[in-house]
Amino acid sequence: MGRARRSRGRSYYNPPHLNRVMAWTVLLLAGFLAACSGGERPNVLLIVSEDNGPEIGAYGDPFARTPVLDGLAREGVLFRNAYVPQAGCSQSRAAFLTGLYPHQNGQIGLATWKFGLFREDTPNLVRTLKEAGYATGIIGKLHINPEEAFPFDFTAQPGANFRRQDMGTYAESARAFMVASDRPFFLSVNYPDAHRPFLRQVEGLPADPLDDSDVESLAYMGLDSPTLRRDTANYHNSMARLDTLIGHLLEALEHSGKADRTIVAYLGDHGADLLRGKRTCYEGGVRVPFIVRWPARQKAGQVREELVSTLDLAPTLIEAARAQSIPGLPGHSLEPLVAGRSVPWRKHLFTEYHLHSNHNYYPQRAVRGDRFKLIWNLMPGEGNPGHRFTVDRFVGHEEMREALERASPRVREAYGLMESPPEFELYDLEGDPHEFENLADKPEHRAVLEELKGRLLEWRRQTDDAFLDAANVMRLREEIESTFIEGQYRRPEGWQYSRYLAPSVPAWLKEGGEPDLR
Repeated sequence: MGRARRSRGRSYYNPPHLNRVMAWTVLLLAGFLAACSGGERPNVLLIVSEDNGPEIGAYGDPFARTPVLDGLAREGVLFRNAYVPQAGCSQSRAAFLTGLYPHQNGQIGLATWKFGLFREDTPNLVRTLKEAGYATGIIGKLHINPEEAFPFDFTAQPGANFRRQDMGTYAESARAFMVASDRPFFLSVNYPDAHRPFLRQVEGLPADPLDDSDVESLAYMGLDSPTLRRDTANYHNSMARLDTLIGHLLEALEHSGKADRTIVAYLGDHGADLLRGKRTCYEGGVRVPFIVRWPARQKAGQVREELVSTLDLAPTLIEAARAQSIPGLPGHSLEPLVAGRSVPWRKHLFTEYHLHSNHNYYPQRAVRGDRFKLIWNLMPGEGNPGHRFTVDRFVGHEEMREALERASPRVREAYGLMESPPEFELYDLEGDPHEFENLADKPEHRAVLEELKGRLLEWRRQTDDAFLDAANVMRLREEIESTFIEGQYRRPEGWQYSRYLAPSVPAWLKEGGEPDLR
């Protein structure tokens, strides 16, 4: 095993052509950002990375080379048990910007497959902060439909940029935006790493890439093969590159003179695009890094163990901005945790899955407590197309077969269960953190199973889950299958699912809001 080597990325100031980008950006911003007093309300810099779990040094990953994020954690607060509501790009992003679960807001699949919000007037973080007087900007992709629902004042690099072109412009555009107005700002910077393809090196980053001999496959996969080791090495190279670029962004914030009054929040949009990661309800898919630095409010250097959801982001930032609150949000402000206080907090956390693209519809609901986790498969007895989708794209059946032959019996059993799941999967995250042994049929765990089933049912009723009616599960399936034409799935002209899945009364219009689920 090779030793970890330090990345030495070049400064974002170096490429001379970026001066032109900065000048152009400042001129553009000057046209619409009017100066006015920002008072004491904090600025917000929201940093979002793609397709990565907590494979970061501060979270204990042995192969990570992430000194910038490790330093941010020391300066701020690290949430060890942070989760996204659904392990998909559009679904996760819509959730943390609206503060609602995908089944509440309608973004249940990818925006590129034309899934979108039930209603364009769904309240969201961007509109709320803009109405409160904030200058709003986004760098990188939004990936939510309709885009018009999120009225950013400024956009740059609006595409996904999976080719990682002109990565230095992210920090330059951010710096220009941050210095262009005296108003408090909300800026969302969305990086393409660590999305596939896992690129070993881009523009010299990382300076000293890892090879497959330097790493081991991620533990939650439970398998080893040449492809998986190569992917793991380049996944870590992507994370090292991300870390360097975030360093350039934080330099830009420092040079703006506004760092001491800016909340910096960093999170991943969901887990890695590897086996048992993205497109699942397993820990490798829904557990993410989440770090907050809040200079005026925090007790720095904390590691919080509470169950935290990215749904907590919207109420936290809306409260910090002293903006008009949105009724009915299931999340809770993180301010008391950041400040180091001990307060009553949620005992159970909920996630879900619908589909990603049309190829992998397999609805699930999940809940975890302090130790046990339950996944409720809503189409039991049917094969999960997401398993084959991942294997076909990234590993290959022969290599997968050989890897399974070398694996332990319980890992082989776990992959068989993943391919054709039962109705319930119950895991002991304390003794089995990678979810290889299903305890749902064990008599000694019957009480735990029933308790978590009850928690899930309560949550589903409180959040108006349309899939409580099994007919809706099949109705959406039929609508999706209608797009399978001449041997392949097609993007439809438009979806009809909002007619039967949307709550009759949206969460934010309910009298009294949603009950406290803590």
